[in-house]
Amino acid sequence: MNKLPDKIESEEQLEELLSRPDTSTIEMFSRLDGDLIFLGVSGKIGQSLANMAKRACDQAGINKRIIGVAKFENKEAQQKIERYGIETIRGDLLDPEFTKSLPDIRNVIFLAGMKFGSTSNLAMTWAVNSYLPAIIANNFRKSRIAAFSTGCVYSLVQVESGGSLETDLPEAIGEYAQSCLGRERMFEYGSIRNKTETVLIRLNYAVEMRYGVLVDIALKVKNNQPIDLSMGYFNVIWQGDLNNIVLRSLEQVSSPANILNITGPEILSVREVAEKFGKLFKTRPVFENKEAKTALLNNSAKAFKIFGKPQMPVDQVILWISWWLKEEKDLLGKPTHFEVRDGKY
Repeated sequence: MNKLPDKIESEEQLEELLSRPDTSTIEMFSRLDGDLIFLGVSGKIGQSLANMAKRACDQAGINKRIIGVAKFENKEAQQKIERYGIETIRGDLLDPEFTKSLPDIRNVIFLAGMKFGSTSNLAMTWAVNSYLPAIIANNFRKSRIAAFSTGCVYSLVQVESGGSLETDLPEAIGEYAQSCLGRERMFEYGSIRNKTETVLIRLNYAVEMRYGVLVDIALKVKNNQPIDLSMGYFNVIWQGDLNNIVLRSLEQVSSPANILNITGPEILSVREVAEKFGKLFKTRPVFENKEAKTALLNNSAKAFKIFGKPQMPVDQVILWISWWLKEEKDLLGKPTHFEVRDGKY
């Protein structure tokens, strides 16, 4: 890894780090056949992920068509992605006629999903998380598909277990998690019926300066708000590491669909992370409730054997976040609700 900066001073610097392809990703693009399409590109992960693909192609000295698809209700977001050299298509993926109109592309990265406020709009949650994947699986049945999912499809497990494995049966708690399991089942069905090579990415949780579990905890410490310890443990992965892994997962597709847990190697303590932020903010964290013996945890040992362990240390990200928040820099305003234990997001 290149020498890391002491602090991240701008969104441009952050984007450069999040979209920086590593050597293995560049090498993969030199042998990967076909173009790429990112469905739901305008979300918190899609922009830097598509940008990394473009940078990897450039550094590999190859030319691929890279397309980002989204509603693009924010014109500035669309223009930003286009400045990276990525072609954009504006439209509603829930419209089957629009989806049929999309070009036939070999490599599909599916990012669309709904979590925030899902409890208050359950019909839309199911439409985006379960109905839409069925449309995509049918439309891109001749492609290879890497689809984002979530570790929320697992049950809460004993902390000392090390986290859920891909071989564990899902026990989705609440309608959000159930709809995400529906997403997986639709892609699995398409993979079996149409022999579509697919990989499902069960993610817990991506982090960077503007959102994520670490930011959620840091904000509560900084603002002297109580931190609920009920979900006392969690996993995270730096989004730049995640981006490299997701792109490389295009070589891990199979029929029936392959499943990969993607997260960092550590099981982190909410209390200990809050205390680290407390020292950086020079304040004492306020806690409520006690740590339960179970938590929502992923075990990524399978992915580590394929890709190696994530490179970015969590303590480095904590330092960066503390500086970012001290400087009152922009946040995405999308809390993870990681503390939820009943599945009601």
